[in-house]
Amino acid sequence: MSADAISAVRPWRMIDRRKSRQIMVGNVPVGGDAPITVQTMTNTPTEDVAATIDQIRRCEDAGADIIRVSCPTAESTAHFDKITRASAIPIVADIHFHYKRALEAADKGAACLRINPGNIGSSERVAEVVRAAKANGCAIRIGVNAGSLEKDLLEKYGEPCPEALVESALDHIKLLQDHDFHDYKVAVKASDVFLAVAAYQGLAETVDCPLHLGITEAGGLIGGTVKSSIGIGNLLWAGIGDTIRVSLSAQPEEEVRVGFEILKSLGLRTRGVRVVSCPSCARQGFDVIKTVQALEERLQHIKTPLSLSVLGCVVNGPGEARETDIGITGGGAGKHMVYLSGVTDHHVESADMLDHIVTLVEAKAAEIESDMIDAGAADSVPA
Repeated sequence: MSADAISAVRPWRMIDRRKSRQIMVGNVPVGGDAPITVQTMTNTPTEDVAATIDQIRRCEDAGADIIRVSCPTAESTAHFDKITRASAIPIVADIHFHYKRALEAADKGAACLRINPGNIGSSERVAEVVRAAKANGCAIRIGVNAGSLEKDLLEKYGEPCPEALVESALDHIKLLQDHDFHDYKVAVKASDVFLAVAAYQGLAETVDCPLHLGITEAGGLIGGTVKSSIGIGNLLWAGIGDTIRVSLSAQPEEEVRVGFEILKSLGLRTRGVRVVSCPSCARQGFDVIKTVQALEERLQHIKTPLSLSVLGCVVNGPGEARETDIGITGGGAGKHMVYLSGVTDHHVESADMLDHIVTLVEAKAAEIESDMIDAGAADSVPA
């Protein structure tokens, strides 16, 4: 069923995305009607080319669409071309203060430069960065952060506030527009959820460029996931946002997975297995928590969108199974009911359950992919 058909049947699921103009980050479209992209950032020393490429590979496998690499020193850009050539996804070069790093990264294959035009230096230096971006087909991301607002704005507003973040973004945008550069996207991040959301809402009403969403310095895996889900999810639900980065004190692959889960929860992207599972209780016929943990680990390689329900008993199990591609409901005496396409199909013993579910999911994924190839839509599999 198409998105329009789903909206007609269930209008309460409708998200009316903000109309933004589209730019290209390498070969990935951002904004307009393009899918909302998921980004992350490497945390290896960039001059360690092998380690950085290895981490990029893991993020690619997790589903990252775009990845950012910090370029703080001349050593970090010395072999930057090796990194950009090895990456299957576009590289954003993260630049602070040193405009020459931006020039070097642009010449060595960066698809986008993440800068604050205001801290690059003089207008001529900004002009040099813009010339390098134009010459190399680079986009630019303007990155405004509540933790590094300009001194004059802090004096004007007294503290970081939504109006200050938006004004900073507009000042930076003008610097690029003055040099006739328009292939940019903008972020107005804060670690405070309320501040970030309000700033993005204000900016969304003011500009037509793509917006890069994030709650910066969100925290560890659990706390940061909660904060990011509330902030990013709130904005996406309101139709705001064209690309996202979940900032966690965790490995970048985890940022990608959380980003996709946020998008999947809102029906904005459909990559991999969507798991519906219960919190478990004394009624469970098998250990739901351990089963779900094992399945999430073993099914990470599945990229085809499909749904799996794992319920410990028959209270909600049959109802949830009717809505998923594959379902398992806990039963007595170590025998559990398996549902295929919402219909009861067969039983499986506890000892065989994990391997059996993995096999069923892999088979269903292959079936879906085959059907799409037969329909001539292989290239349209949602990511």
